[in-house]
Amino acid sequence: MLNTIRAISRFLSTYTSAVVIASAVVAFFLPVLFGWVHGDVSSVILGVIMLSMGLTITPQDLRNLMKCPWHILLGAVAQYTIMPLIAFTLTKVFGLDPYLAVGIILVGCCPGGVSSNVMSFLAKGDVAYSVSMTMVSTLLAPIMTPLLVLWLADTSINVNAVGMFLNILYVTVAPITIGFFCNYFFGKNVTFKEIQSNMPAVSVIGLALIVGGVIVTVRPQLFANGLGLIFLVLAVVFFHNGFGYLLGYGVGRLFKFNSAKKRTIAIEVGVQNAGMATVLAAGFFANPENVALHPEAVLCVVPCAISCAYHSISGTILAGIFAWWDGKKAS
Repeated sequence: MLNTIRAISRFLSTYTSAVVIASAVVAFFLPVLFGWVHGDVSSVILGVIMLSMGLTITPQDLRNLMKCPWHILLGAVAQYTIMPLIAFTLTKVFGLDPYLAVGIILVGCCPGGVSSNVMSFLAKGDVAYSVSMTMVSTLLAPIMTPLLVLWLADTSINVNAVGMFLNILYVTVAPITIGFFCNYFFGKNVTFKEIQSNMPAVSVIGLALIVGGVIVTVRPQLFANGLGLIFLVLAVVFFHNGFGYLLGYGVGRLFKFNSAKKRTIAIEVGVQNAGMATVLAAGFFANPENVALHPEAVLCVVPCAISCAYHSISGTILAGIFAWWDGKKAS
């Protein structure tokens, strides 16, 4: 039984992108399977994903923060300047509808994605630095994300910054803290270690469920707007993510980071916690009350859902390119 669970866990961790894309396709054609994933259910699922992240944090990770606080601070500044400003610029360049704009801005204003740690490992980056950056940007999210969205979003859209702050606090910071203390007190327990080793798979399942739930929500809009909407959002997400990688790597070069850290900061800046953005978009902009008044509000979750899948795919590809480059140099 344990071997089966481990095999499933390895499969889900290895094929994260494929699983997320498959959930989106299934949700589109069989919406009844994911219709229950919305509102508080999405928040609980995101909380479980954040708990899985907390379970990987050790006291040694906190000590690593103290060893090079300057690099961590620089990473946090890069995270919360580069991606929000690229997102805002793209909304103007592409002339996006205000609700599509707030969706990509939300993605840009969220912290680094949990999967970025795995991608940094695959890219032969600095995994300790990756974990530290993700942890700090996530802990800053209750303050930074609502403030940046309030500042950058179209003034015609009501942004509930206080509600967003509390929501992020409940579904991210609290579960991460609980996960850390569980790891601290039970980290040497054999059963706990077995549970801990399978938590990445739980995160993948959670992300797939969130994306599937969002596809069900936006399905009518996708039918109404056709492929044009999908291609437009894909283009915006492509440039947002790509410029994030390039500028993140550029920051590493500017401050003379070693090769491993340059790769890590590129991935950390480019790969966002789009799952969090999706939950926030559905809860604060595409909620039933707002959609009843503004039907187009449902569009804000489209960039978030597409980013969920795309960031996983592009991050994995980038990690593969870095690994290929190392192999080429070695040969």
